[in-house]
Amino acid sequence: MSEENLYAALRGIVLRALAALAPGLSEDVLARVEVTPTKDPAHGDMASNAAMIAAKPAGKNPRELAAALVERLAAQPGIAKAEAAGPGFVNLSLAPELLLAQLPIILAASEAYGQGAAREQKINVEYVSANPTGPLHVGHCRGAVVGDALSNLLAKAGYDVTKEYYINDAGAQVIALARSVYVRYLEALKLSPEAYIETVQGGMQYGGAYLIPIGEALAAQYGDQFAETPEANWLDTFRDFAVARMMELIRDDLAALGVVHDVFSSERALVENGGVARGLQRLSDQGLIYRGILEPPKGKTPDDWEPREQELFRASQFGDDVDRPIAKSDGSFTYFANDIAYHADKMTRGFNAMIDVWGADHGGYVKRMQAAVKALSGSTPARLDVVLCQIVRVMKDGEPVRMSKRAGTFVELRDLIDEVGPDAVRFLMLMRKSDAQMDFDLNAAVAQTRDNPVFYVQYAHARCRSVLRAAPAVDAQADLSSLTAPEEMAMIRRLITWPRLVEQAAESREPHRVAFFLYELAGDFHALWNAGRDNAALRFLQEDKPAETAARVALVAATAIVLRSGLAVLGVKPVEEMR
Repeated sequence: MSEENLYAALRGIVLRALAALAPGLSEDVLARVEVTPTKDPAHGDMASNAAMIAAKPAGKNPRELAAALVERLAAQPGIAKAEAAGPGFVNLSLAPELLLAQLPIILAASEAYGQGAAREQKINVEYVSANPTGPLHVGHCRGAVVGDALSNLLAKAGYDVTKEYYINDAGAQVIALARSVYVRYLEALKLSPEAYIETVQGGMQYGGAYLIPIGEALAAQYGDQFAETPEANWLDTFRDFAVARMMELIRDDLAALGVVHDVFSSERALVENGGVARGLQRLSDQGLIYRGILEPPKGKTPDDWEPREQELFRASQFGDDVDRPIAKSDGSFTYFANDIAYHADKMTRGFNAMIDVWGADHGGYVKRMQAAVKALSGSTPARLDVVLCQIVRVMKDGEPVRMSKRAGTFVELRDLIDEVGPDAVRFLMLMRKSDAQMDFDLNAAVAQTRDNPVFYVQYAHARCRSVLRAAPAVDAQADLSSLTAPEEMAMIRRLITWPRLVEQAAESREPHRVAFFLYELAGDFHALWNAGRDNAALRFLQEDKPAETAARVALVAATAIVLRSGLAVLGVKPVEEMR
């Protein structure tokens, strides 16, 4: 079995055995057959549900079918033992020589180990997409890390991935930004803005000090040209200037985190070039837009509900709870209408697989957006997955950190990066599933202990590199037969799960699984390193034993490769040595 994904290779063997015992099974049935790691090593290396899945369609008893599969699989090269278990599972124990044969495969593939075959499907991953009204904060940070790592993971799995940022530069919030910048402009001119502020509904919405340099830049460029003049004279100019400066700030903050998008799409450009009208026309042509009055919602009333006739989208036909407004009574479009147009635009650009990474506070918006994508897709199937990210609390010395240096009301992303570094930010943000709330502990993020996962994993890689610097050259054809200790075989068993984990984590849209895998792999390596202190036979470099040394150097090199491969997915640097 020379395939990199040993689980896929074993699944192929199981499917061939199953076809011989139960011919004619449908593709739908076969697609549900799995070969997975066992939860308990006492039950072998891998388990298959093949008999459980195929028994009913084949008209067979699952335990009898499992027993027949066991008989066939036990005769396969590389399988040391096959056993039926429970109501029809099949457990497989692999021969040591098959496990050892995976090390040369890893060494030959290098960092490409686990790379999936190229797939035709293009996937658009949209993430961050913060309103360009201020610097990024830790809430944006989690979405940025999750979206970026997920994009890397999908690319590792073989997909053609585009990373996209949607600039929300249309609507009331950027108007409020322009007004707030105007106040800073007046202050830069040494004029009193109080009279102007009194005329603005809601007052100065964005009061952070980060707008002071923008006001000063406008004063330097335009002098007092717009001082104490009607809004109509300056609003567009100030809005465009402020949005451009905010996006520069946001891009710089993201770059400090190692996040670089391929595409930036403008909501305002979409609106102004008729994209909203085109997107809604696609729905109207299918009879999915109508005028009507919605029933008042139960509980909290959403902003887009009005007790009068509106333009409505038949969202309930596509899985949503109710139909949704796409235009208000005054004829202006709802935010939902713009979002429909934006996803229609993605589909026009060839993306029928889309992933949006949103804050958890947008969870109620998921059904309607997925309903719109289903409706827009027509005869061409399209899929929208939404990954929700829960809030993050930054903690230090057991207490929440609340204030930012410039914003005054939240912890800025740049402050967090400056405090602990981008690697710690990225890794720690992925140590919890994205839809679970988390505390980001600043003390743990800089600790040089196992409590700091990024240190623990990077230290494992640094230790690997220290061995390899002191060792002879790695021999991919080394005799590996001396690798027999349980700790060594456990390392190899962990390494060979990497290709399968890439595939499974990409399909489930769960990049945190990579962080967990790396932490466990690092634990295996540190345990083996420490065992070598007491047991000379487990040491990586063994004086006067070149064959044993060559075998262990190959194991260390393979471990370093998989650590680097996983860290690349997370966007974290594999350090050469710890200082």
